[in-house]
Amino acid sequence: MSQSTAIVTGASGGIGAAIAKAMLERGYHVVSLALDKPDWSHPQLESRAVDLFDSKATAEVATEVAREHRVTHIVHNAGVIRPNPVEQAKAHDIAALAQLHLGAPLTLLSAVLPGMKEAGFGRVVLISSRAALGAQGRTAYSATKAGIIGMGRTWALELAPHGITVNMVAPGPIQGTHMFHEIVPAGSERETALANAIPMKRLGKPEDVANAVLFFASAESSFVTGQVLYVCGGASVGTLVI
Repeated sequence: MSQSTAIVTGASGGIGAAIAKAMLERGYHVVSLALDKPDWSHPQLESRAVDLFDSKATAEVATEVAREHRVTHIVHNAGVIRPNPVEQAKAHDIAALAQLHLGAPLTLLSAVLPGMKEAGFGRVVLISSRAALGAQGRTAYSATKAGIIGMGRTWALELAPHGITVNMVAPGPIQGTHMFHEIVPAGSERETALANAIPMKRLGKPEDVANAVLFFASAESSFVTGQVLYVCGGASVGTLVI
């Protein structure tokens, strides 16, 4: 098929940047949708600044990209945590993260789906989180990241007859990202303790997540859909010590 075009949300930094760069290295044309434009460039990278919390702005940019490109891939990576213990968690945080984690990818998919169906090919990769299994202080984040899995599995069932796969990547703690270090300071004792608590005794890297995305994005993964791949160093397996 002709060159693949991937929408990657949140590609201006962290995991999103690693995903975008990995796809660019493999010949994809990448459209970055993020609050800020990446501070790096590539001949096959184009970027649109958009607030994905804003449903109207998201719909407008989705229509624009779908009009200008035959999009073959969506990688929805953009995310926000908004950590709070349950006593301080607010319903409006759940609503806001539902737009970012669930509403935005639905809007993007709706815009490009006719082209994917016509081509009989599409790849959708949604970035969930190990926190979908439960994490202290993550009411809004865990709820909506778990929602990504339910939504993605539903899309997988509906879109499989059209040659479109939908899969989820669920990272554990990923070092070197703004979102992670907002909560766990780099070089802190907490960071060291967290790494030691992971079965593989290290924190993840953005490239670890990008490698998983590349598999789901490939043409060769055509018989894999509706799946969740935890990229977490074993943190999703269990923490019980006997």
